[in-house]
Amino acid sequence: MPTPSDAELRVLAESLGTHLRDSRDRLVAAESCTGGWIAKTVTDIAGSSDWFDCGMVAYSYEAKQALLGVRPETLEIHGAVSRETVVEMVSGALVNSGASIAVAVTGIAGPGGGSDDKPVGTVWIGWKRRGGYARAEVFHFEGDRDRVRRQTVAAALRGLEGLRA
Repeated sequence: MPTPSDAELRVLAESLGTHLRDSRDRLVAAESCTGGWIAKTVTDIAGSSDWFDCGMVAYSYEAKQALLGVRPETLEIHGAVSRETVVEMVSGALVNSGASIAVAVTGIAGPGGGSDDKPVGTVWIGWKRRGGYARAEVFHFEGDRDRVRRQTVAAALRGLEGLRA
């Protein structure tokens, strides 16, 4: 996947915002490896207060548990970068917000922290509509920390397309 520019991320956020405003949906973002970049991208759009509810940056295990309701057993057994964790993150984001749709991201942006099983660039993204089932997908992005994070933001925003009413 090519690395999206700021302008490309803005176009994705503007398009998303138009559709969310039209459908009267509100978005919550639960972020780990992106550190709030999804929230920044969508709030760069004037009028985003009409469709963006809140963002939660939960980097540590403790924050994932306290802010998003991720179970300690999930983190112990599967780790922070896993399908199980991102599903609990996206579900917890909806429970703890007034939003109708959610996105969650957790991954290894690098340059360190990777392993044979989960190399740098491994990112799980989850999406969920209130009252629906979570969808999660793993990505293997390439590049440095900035490139991995940019690609994650773009993939997260694109994945929200499928949650539209």
